[in-house]
Amino acid sequence: MATKTKETKSASAPDVQANDRGSLKSMHKLMAVLDCFSRYDRSLTLSEISARCGMPKTTVHRLVSSLREVKLLEQDKERDRYRMGIRLFELGSIVLGNIDVYREARHFVERLMSATGENSHLCVFDGTNMVSIEHLEPGGNSVNWTTTLSISPSYCTGVGKAALAFQDAYAVERVIRSGLVPYTPTTITDPDRLREELALTRERGYSIDEGEHQPGIRCVAAPIYNSAGRVFAAISVSGPKDRVTHDKLPALAALAVATAEQISRQLGFDKKA
Repeated sequence: MATKTKETKSASAPDVQANDRGSLKSMHKLMAVLDCFSRYDRSLTLSEISARCGMPKTTVHRLVSSLREVKLLEQDKERDRYRMGIRLFELGSIVLGNIDVYREARHFVERLMSATGENSHLCVFDGTNMVSIEHLEPGGNSVNWTTTLSISPSYCTGVGKAALAFQDAYAVERVIRSGLVPYTPTTITDPDRLREELALTRERGYSIDEGEHQPGIRCVAAPIYNSAGRVFAAISVSGPKDRVTHDKLPALAALAVATAEQISRQLGFDKKA
């Protein structure tokens, strides 16, 4: 008597490719939801997310539910609003702990502080804002990402303008569209003036912050390049305007630029390439 064998149907290559494309499309939708949030829009309703993503509210509800399950989003039930979850901070801390700039640049930040006698600050550009990696003060105070996650605008800080000036036009316009909020009377809130300021920064190779984010604080900052030749971070010297005078700016700028160049070389950037 012949024995019937049960054939197992395996997925064909086209089926696997279709599944992969579907998974990638879903991932893009999830990222589109997360991209709706910003420093100025920390909590959003389903309707607001739907409008920003351009996706139906039912689809957004499903995506938000998935993100809540893995703690990437949290819900404020009293107001029916959503905000980014603590899991994103945990993942971000892991990324920051692994990036070369913190390991390679910390002693340069210390040397810059010692050479100038003023605060020294190292930040990474996240596409819109500046994330603080290290902040050292002459008195011995130190703040870094392992203890405090500090985020500041790119359009009105020394480190921010030093990084933003070397991004493409799309990145600059994205920052402008997000809103140029006036933090102080000297904050640049006019888009054309900001574009001019960034052009001047590119020309001289460093930025100057005239108390645009913190009143009474003057800052000079220089861009840091990675091994691919892209500006992704900046380092600055800052202090009260009565100490960081205009007469001192050229010397402080030279030190900031030299330090940024040393960090860039340490990270594999070849200026001659």
